[in-house]
Amino acid sequence: MYRFLLTRQWVILTLLALVLIPTMIELGFWQLHRHQHRVEQNALISRNLEAPAVPVTDLTSPGHTVPRADYWREVTATGTFDSEHELVVRRRTSGDDRIGAHVLTPLDLRGGGTVLVNRGWVPAAPNQTDYPDVPPAPRGEVTVTGRLKADETTGSSGIKDLAGLPDRQVMLINSEQQSQLLSREVLGGYIEQTAPTPAGDLPEQVASPDSGSIGPHMAYAVQWWLFVAAVPIGWAVLVRREKRDREQAAAEGVTSAQPEPARA
Repeated sequence: MYRFLLTRQWVILTLLALVLIPTMIELGFWQLHRHQHRVEQNALISRNLEAPAVPVTDLTSPGHTVPRADYWREVTATGTFDSEHELVVRRRTSGDDRIGAHVLTPLDLRGGGTVLVNRGWVPAAPNQTDYPDVPPAPRGEVTVTGRLKADETTGSSGIKDLAGLPDRQVMLINSEQQSQLLSREVLGGYIEQTAPTPAGDLPEQVASPDSGSIGPHMAYAVQWWLFVAAVPIGWAVLVRREKRDREQAAAEGVTSAQPEPARA
């Protein structure tokens, strides 16, 4: 009755169904883990943004790798901007997804040492190789408040660190690289400035990270698991349909093969 299941076509179909089931189960768990990661990250963002500001030197030091637990912590730093060694970070987007650059300015701390400050976004120059128009950093001693961020790498950001860029232009914000260029120690990580706000519209300060959205990952996980249930059901429906069609074809074959009754 079900010998057709041993045909090449049905063996391939059955094997495909057996492969799809564990694959879709794994994809469902992958989306579930992404959902859980987003929930944990949102909780971390909210907790750290609400924490009281602390001096940046309390959380980082030269050569220090900022741990995930300290991402987005509000920090303060008092010192003088080193505008001579200011540079821009290419291919960064504004709040409305315009392509431009982030302005990265070293801040020489009052008590010694240097920390990198991302002052915000500016539009790219018409010619991509030109240095964009950047409003000057405040002169004299200033106290900067902002979010502590970890050094960027290609692995963590997905941004390729290109060589041969125009002068004072980089792809990544990395304190180790800048320490070598400045020939002095730089605190690990950098500050994403939130205060003081610029006198004009630029640089456009980087928006606070979103801690409210969790994305569609849980819905995707449920969808994959529903697909898992649909595979054996669909396979069974196809088997029953094939069996019915074969039985019908066999019955029609028997009927057509019967001899006509003899005429009187």
